[in-house]
Amino acid sequence: MTDFTFRVWRGDETGGGLQEYRVPVEEGMVILDVIHRIQATQANDLAVRWNCKAGKCGSCSAEVNGKPRLMCMARMSLFSADEPITVTPMKTFPLVRDLVTDVSYNYEVAKQIPTFKPGPPEPDGTYRMMQEDIDRAQEFHKCIECFLCQNVCHVIRDHPDKMRAFAGPRFFVRIAALEMHPQDIHSRTDLLRTKAGLGYCNITKCCTEVCPEHIHITDNAIIPLKERVVDDYYDPVVWLIKKVAGKK
Repeated sequence: MTDFTFRVWRGDETGGGLQEYRVPVEEGMVILDVIHRIQATQANDLAVRWNCKAGKCGSCSAEVNGKPRLMCMARMSLFSADEPITVTPMKTFPLVRDLVTDVSYNYEVAKQIPTFKPGPPEPDGTYRMMQEDIDRAQEFHKCIECFLCQNVCHVIRDHPDKMRAFAGPRFFVRIAALEMHPQDIHSRTDLLRTKAGLGYCNITKCCTEVCPEHIHITDNAIIPLKERVVDDYYDPVVWLIKKVAGKK
């Protein structure tokens, strides 16, 4: 057992600061275990959000030494007892208390996305899909909504005035999962171009770097969606065809 020094952010929307705790750490523990030990032995009122402790619910998102992580997946073996470990709440979202932030913005964005809309079945009443089409979008369904990608996105983080005009990487993944489904017939490119603010993204890949499920958010979701928007609204051939057909 080794003693570690933890600096944990304590406070609420009115203010606060880092508070230091000296904690005994055993082999195999993760950051969330240590936070729970602090909560149980030194700070009973420490607020922290968690649920599964298995990296699948996305609840325990925080910033550890400045890096966005799931606390339940950050092993203590990655850190040295020689230096303090700083744990702070996600910077981008409004603070509730201590390590808990208000992520309700994300659920408001989710309500704006049109749901799955299948086309008519085959004449025999069945739906047929190619396996490669299913495989293409399968990774998007791994998202656990930890919102770490939203937290590091510079559009949301550095420009809070753009939050209501930008869906963010988590929801570009959601839209990509629908748009690339072989049976979905609903086009969401107008939503991407306008309310979702896809054009604000300049593909820095910071969202991909922090995804605990290793989803290729930028390459496999955002870039293909940008291409669809360009095809639908800025391709001169498509524009000419729509003009001739009398479509707007």
